[in-house]
Amino acid sequence: MSPAAALLDAIAVEYVSRHPRAAAQAVQDLDPATAAPLVSAAPAAAAAELLASLGPDSAVRLVRRLSPEITKRALPSADPAVATAVLRRLAGSDERRGLLASLPAAQRHEVEAYLSYPDDSAGSLMDPAAPVFREDARAGDVAAALRESRRFEDDVVMVVTPEGMLRGTITTVEVLLAGDERLASLRIQATPTIEPFASREEVAGILERRPLTAMPVIDAANRPVGALSQRALMRVAEQDASADMQTMVGASRDERALSSAMFAVRKRLPWLEINLVTAFLAAAVVGLFEETIARFTALAVLLPVVAGQSGNTGAQALAVTMRGLTLHEIGLRHWLAVSIKEAAVGFVNGIAVAAATMLGVYVWSGSPGLTMVIGIAMVLSMTIAGVAGACVPMALRATGQDPAQSSSIILTTVTDIAGFFSFLALATMFARML
Repeated sequence: MSPAAALLDAIAVEYVSRHPRAAAQAVQDLDPATAAPLVSAAPAAAAAELLASLGPDSAVRLVRRLSPEITKRALPSADPAVATAVLRRLAGSDERRGLLASLPAAQRHEVEAYLSYPDDSAGSLMDPAAPVFREDARAGDVAAALRESRRFEDDVVMVVTPEGMLRGTITTVEVLLAGDERLASLRIQATPTIEPFASREEVAGILERRPLTAMPVIDAANRPVGALSQRALMRVAEQDASADMQTMVGASRDERALSSAMFAVRKRLPWLEINLVTAFLAAAVVGLFEETIARFTALAVLLPVVAGQSGNTGAQALAVTMRGLTLHEIGLRHWLAVSIKEAAVGFVNGIAVAAATMLGVYVWSGSPGLTMVIGIAMVLSMTIAGVAGACVPMALRATGQDPAQSSSIILTTVTDIAGFFSFLALATMFARML
């Protein structure tokens, strides 16, 4: 090497050592093989700061060119979130374990916490190696990195500021077609984000409001830690819908079609027993009016009609309220407004359904009294069912229970009792007209 070249290298190393953040922009435009010697010669703290400023994907391309000794020297000086991002993108599990073991105990524990998230959280569902690049990176270099890492299946690339904060996303297609432009000059889209500890229900709530092809997952400092791919988002939506269907009838979210029979029994039997108790409550209401039913057998024929319509009304109100709670469109403070709305809906629908029912009952029985009784009972029971459909899930949420788990069973009891009692009590009151 000539004296002039050696001097230039020395100046470059000094620049990296003294101004690692500023040097990151220049380093990311270099070939990793060219940049590696400069970073290797810099102090560990400066190398760590430069890696952090590069962005995870560019940093990993550089780390792969550094010797293991240099990486082990620089990584402990890096922020735990940066160290985690680098470790996640390293292909070899042995390499990851070796670098993780080289970290000080306190930092290693923090990184291990970053690497593991609770089941069914956004962090456990995300792709932790989703592509992330600085906004001043050239699109051509990003495309080369995507080819090198075989990440073409990703729909978007996350773009961060020089400080590592998420700025938005760019479609992979746009990056590949951009040539040598900087990412900052491309169309960066503001995409909804979510924190890694958010639940699957929160992810599903965002999807209900806005269809997405990918969703960045960010930490408390607005730094991307991964992304939910389109496949993961679709899986969340499907699982959330199927889980709600299961829980509303007393089956567990954990049960699968091929779960063992005993597992299914343990999960389902308690709710069947509870349902049996509620069924006896409804039967007890019918028993109160045993004499009236014995005198007018037509009442027994029409009981399922009233109970069925009130049950359907309550189920409709329950579905709308549950969706609002899940998507955070409503909260517990909205209970009165939602109840009044559902009461109004139940009342108006009750009048319309009662009119059709009264016509049919009159043609069938020829009794004006029975026709009047079932009409009034229909309006009353459907109004009560609408209010119950709104209040039951909110009451369960207020007491810390899962509304999806038991709302349906409680609501069925309320609507059955409301339908039976309103119809039979009115029939008893107006027995002389039947």
